[in-house]
Amino acid sequence: MSANVKPGRSDELAIGIDIGGTKVAGGIVDSDGTVVARTRRDTPHRSTAPHVVEDVIVDAVQELLRHTERRPVAIGIGAAGFVSSDRATVVFAPHLSWRHEPLREALRQRIDLPVFVDNDANASCWAEWRFGAVRDVSHVVMVNLGTGIGGAILTDGQMQRGRFGIAGEFGHMQVVPDGHRCECGNRGCWEQYASGNALVREARSMIAANSPMAADMAAMVDGDASRLTGPMITEAAQGGDPTAQELLAEIGTWLGVGLANLANAFDPGAFVIGGGVSAAGPMLLDPARASFRRHLSGRGYRPEARIVKAELSNEAGLVGAADLARTEVLDA
Repeated sequence: MSANVKPGRSDELAIGIDIGGTKVAGGIVDSDGTVVARTRRDTPHRSTAPHVVEDVIVDAVQELLRHTERRPVAIGIGAAGFVSSDRATVVFAPHLSWRHEPLREALRQRIDLPVFVDNDANASCWAEWRFGAVRDVSHVVMVNLGTGIGGAILTDGQMQRGRFGIAGEFGHMQVVPDGHRCECGNRGCWEQYASGNALVREARSMIAANSPMAADMAAMVDGDASRLTGPMITEAAQGGDPTAQELLAEIGTWLGVGLANLANAFDPGAFVIGGGVSAAGPMLLDPARASFRRHLSGRGYRPEARIVKAELSNEAGLVGAADLARTEVLDA
């Protein structure tokens, strides 16, 4: 698609599938970004064979096809992992078992529609630029805070995937030498300090230590720290629990540190923050903005990128995956 152009993509439907560490969400999406049919599955836990997740994808697509009389033109897959530049192979998915998995070909053998694979953060960023929080911004960096941290870069209407397709893996920037071990194999990655997993890890450790500061959160799970989830911590914070608020502020502070580094690298007009943790809103983003300003180089002498919350919530990934796939087919 040409730079700075957002034409109507006709009235063709497309299917989007968003694969995360915990869920597989699917939808039929029209050309306005509206999801007209939905489905959801749990991601098979630590699947030991690639076909396990692929079975779930195929099942979701078949269900969606039963809900429409108009045949979609394509299927877009947003995968949480490294996707090759040809948008066909998942090179590495830290939270799944995919290693150099030819996902597009595997699905095309089972589904009679064009299939396009992309990183889930790329898909979310595209959706927010086309239909959401950054429709008016030419240079965008997206940061998705979920199980880990995903990222994406968009410049003048073009996704920047890098030479090998792996651009935007901001969550695996090292921010603390010899810090917490990350599932990617390294230590001290940014997502170990500013993600949903980091939030839950810190809250659970306080409960396990019988900290009186975590008494309210402990009561939510009858003292069983393993049952505590990120949304529960956000709920506690929204209900006024000062410890939950403090934990979210700490995540926000680390978020701001990373965004300041990304501003030095990419100089975007806006950062759009998505993923499940972004549901905390100002409790996360206000500390992030303060930390961003504090760590930004040349602060006070340069324009500052806006830091905004994604508008499309949990559906950004599937909406963007569908629209990217539709774009590929119609531009072919």
